[in-house]
Parts: sequence; C-alpha cells; structure tokens
Amino acid sequence: MGVDFIDYYWIHNPTDAPKWVRELIPLAKSGKIGKIGLSNHNLAEIKEAQEILASEGLKISAVQNHFSILNRSSETSGILDYCKKNNITFFSYMVLEQGALTGKYDTKHPFPENSDRGKTYNPILDKLETLNSGLKEIADKYNVGVAQIPVAWAIAKGTLPIVGVTKVRHVEDIIKALNIKLTDGEIEKIENLAKTLNINIIRYWEKEMK
Repeated sequence: MGVDFIDYYWIHNPTDAPKWVRELIPLAKSGKIGKIGLSNHNLAEIKEAQEILASEGLKISAVQNHFSILNRSSETSGILDYCKKNNITFFSYMVLEQGALTGKYDTKHPFPENSDRGKTYNPILDKLETLNSGLKEIADKYNVGVAQIPVAWAIAKGTLPIVGVTKVRHVEDIIKALNIKLTDGEIEKIENLAKTLNINIIRYWEKEMK
C-alpha cells in the first residue's frame, strides 16, 4: 500500500475475532495503527474485544455495522448505547439500503432483475413505496430529496453514515443532509412507519445483532 501507518485498522467480521484482536496489539503499540475498529460484530463480541484490548492499555475506537431505517438491530441490541458510553464512533453503513431508500426505485421502476439488489429489494418494492412516500413528506418540508432523510436520521441517532458517492451532486446531497435537524416527532414517525411494514433486511454476509 505504500504507507507505514494505518489510520483505522478494521476487523471486518467476527470469525476468530479474539485471535485477530490479539494479533493487532503489537501493531497498535508500535504506532503503526492509529485506531482499531470492528465491523459486523454483536455486542458480546465488541465487549470481548474491548476487554482484550483494555488489558494492554488499548481500546476500540470504532464500530461499523449495517444500520438503517430498515435495520435498527445495532440500536435495539444496545450497541449504539455501548458505543456512546465508551466514546466509540459508530459508522453506519447501508443507510440508504443500496438505493432502496432514495425514492428512485418502486414497483414501476425495479432494481435490475438478476442483480443482488434486485433479489433483495424487488420482492418488497410495494412496502418500500409506502416507506419512501412517508420519507418524501418529510423531505418536502426541508426542500430536499428522499435520500437525504435516511442520512439525516442516521446522524440524529448519533452515528456517522458511510455513503457511497460517484458524482459531485452526491457530495452536495450529503451536505444538505448534514443541515437537516429532524424533530423527535419526525424520527418517531419514520421508525413507526418502517415498523408497521415489517421489513427485515439482513444480508447474506451479516447477522442480526441481538
């Protein structure tokens, strides 16, 4: 990679996680790693890693999990609260559910049929239409697009959203989301709507955080 220092070193899944946490300790102590992060770990696994690192005077600096209006298991399991109490940055990925929460796709405009996204979201596009319609009502109030509301929601929950960008306007949209301060009522409305639709999005590479 041509570098001698890693800002964030991520353990991306919990397979043999205690082993890899211990392997990182010499690197962290040598100054080659700035911060240690865990991804797709549940609360018990996070606490286990934190205990191992604490015994060496180190700590977890970040957690990165799938977190969106459709997947709040990192919140309901207590992971978000644990991160807040222990000064751990929570990076939320897939806040837009790979485009499903942008208003771009609906029953008349589905995802490509043979794509991974198509297999996951096309069967529930009718429910996503209902959710995106609710998001649009809030988006119209702030004069933004539908996609800015899930990002603003993730920020309001105390997380740092990871949003993929391929165009300048995508960056501009993120800036708009940063300026949106959703009310408690709006957050409750969004979450209640998603709950009534009973959509469970757990992708093949991850697990529900219990």
